[in-house]
Amino acid sequence: MSLIIFDLDGTLIDSKLDLVHAVNATRAEMGRGALPHEEIFSYVGGGAPVLIQRSMGPEATHDEVRAALEFFLDYYRHHAVEYTELYPGVRESLDRLHDAGIPMGVLTNKPVRISKSILEHFGIGSMMVAIYGGNSFEHKKPHRIGIDTLCGDAGVPHEDTWMVGDSYVDVQTARNAGVAACGVTYGFQPDSFREFPPDVLVDRLEDFIVRFIPK
Repeated sequence: MSLIIFDLDGTLIDSKLDLVHAVNATRAEMGRGALPHEEIFSYVGGGAPVLIQRSMGPEATHDEVRAALEFFLDYYRHHAVEYTELYPGVRESLDRLHDAGIPMGVLTNKPVRISKSILEHFGIGSMMVAIYGGNSFEHKKPHRIGIDTLCGDAGVPHEDTWMVGDSYVDVQTARNAGVAACGVTYGFQPDSFREFPPDVLVDRLEDFIVRFIPK
């Protein structure tokens, strides 16, 4: 029995537009102009504090970043699923894994409350052994604590566990925890896999799922 741990943004959900709108609404609130979409995409992966720190720029003061983060979290909480969708094939893949009794979990650097709300919105939260976010532990990814906890929750050893994500952060997390890594090319930062290659790289989630449930 394998445990499959999924990243959220860029892996299960395409949240690009909602994140862009939330970041640029935050910048407008703080008296700054909008940033290009691709620039904002490149800031995603380290959690909301990192996203806002980078989006506000090096000239922003500590108090400005703190106020911006507070505004961003409140705004995003109310607009998190206006444009966000599951990537093609995700629902079908999760259904197949769930029906086969393969335990799954979510480990993201997005705040856990918003993460759970999004997963519940799409009706897939109940499939997970557990859902952990960037504020669930003392450390965020790429620290191994999230994977260690999920392995304990599922009762599955590390050698039978996979981390699936769309960026180098997920590969580093897998390496730090001693589990296998699968990268998906359709997410936010596929170029980062050139420097941090996963064990398996797929263009569609279904191409990874067949390793566990052959067609």
